[in-house]
Amino acid sequence: MKKEIRTVVYDDELRIEAYRFEGIVQPFPNHFHDYYVIGFIEDGQRVLSCRNQEYALKKGNILLFNPGDNHACVQSDEGTLDYRGFNITKEVMLDLAEEVAGRRELPVFSKTVIFDEEVTCYLHPLHELVMKGSCEFGKEETLLLLISLLIQRYGQPSPSCIPECPKEIEKACAFMEQHFADRIYLDQICRYAGLSKSTLLRAFTRSKGVTPYSYLENIRIGKAKKLLEQGVPPIEAAMQTGFSDQSHFTNYFNRFIGLAPGLYRDIFLEKEETPNE
Repeated sequence: MKKEIRTVVYDDELRIEAYRFEGIVQPFPNHFHDYYVIGFIEDGQRVLSCRNQEYALKKGNILLFNPGDNHACVQSDEGTLDYRGFNITKEVMLDLAEEVAGRRELPVFSKTVIFDEEVTCYLHPLHELVMKGSCEFGKEETLLLLISLLIQRYGQPSPSCIPECPKEIEKACAFMEQHFADRIYLDQICRYAGLSKSTLLRAFTRSKGVTPYSYLENIRIGKAKKLLEQGVPPIEAAMQTGFSDQSHFTNYFNRFIGLAPGLYRDIFLEKEETPNE
C-alpha cells in the first residue's frame, strides 16, 4: 500500500495554510471548520456528504467548504486519496473579497463540488508556489485571481466591468521594465500605477493578454537571453535578471525558450569558436 504522506505549510505573506495528503485511506467523520477550505482531488475516489447532500468525488474535483459547512467523507474504492488544499480564515477572506470584489463581505459558495479547468489553472500553481516557499509576487497575484474567479462564478456576484486604464497599465509596464532585476511586490506596482490590485490584474490581463507577473517573467527571460548570448554563465544571468535561484530561472527559461539556459549559451559560444571560412 502507498505510504501516507501529510505535509502542511503556512504562508506568512498570504496568511493561508496549504496542505498535501498522499496515500490517505482514513475516513473523516462528520465535522466542520470555522474557516474556508478550497480543496483539489489529485487522485482517488471518495463519497462526500456535505449539507445533507452526497457527492461521488473523483480526480479533478474541486471542493469548496464555507465556514460551518458540516461534511464527512470515506473512500469508495480500494485505492487511496491524494489531495491538496488551502485553509483560509474568515479574516483573510474578508480582505481578499474586499480586494477583488470591492465589498468587505464574506462570500458564501453556492456549490460544494465543482469541476472547473480555469479554476484549476490557478489553484494548482498557487499550491505549488506556497509549498515551495516562493517569495515572488506571482504567488499573491495567483491567489487574488483564484478568489476573484471563485467569487464571480460560485459566490457573491462581483462587478463584471473591466476598466481599460491604458495610461496606468503602461506605467505598470514601465515600472517592471526598470526594476526587473529587483524583488518586486504587487503593492509597489499598484502604487506606481495608481490602481488597486484587483483593477490592475483585470485591466492588465485584458490589455496585455498576460498577468503582470507573466509580463515580468517575459522581461526577465528576454534580458537573460541577451546575457547568455554574451557568454555570461547561467547562474550569473539568473542573479542579474531577478530570478530567486538558478532552478527557478532554468524552469522558466525552459518553458519560454524550450532549451536549458546552458544549452542556449553554448550555441553562441560555438559560433565564436567556429573559424571563418
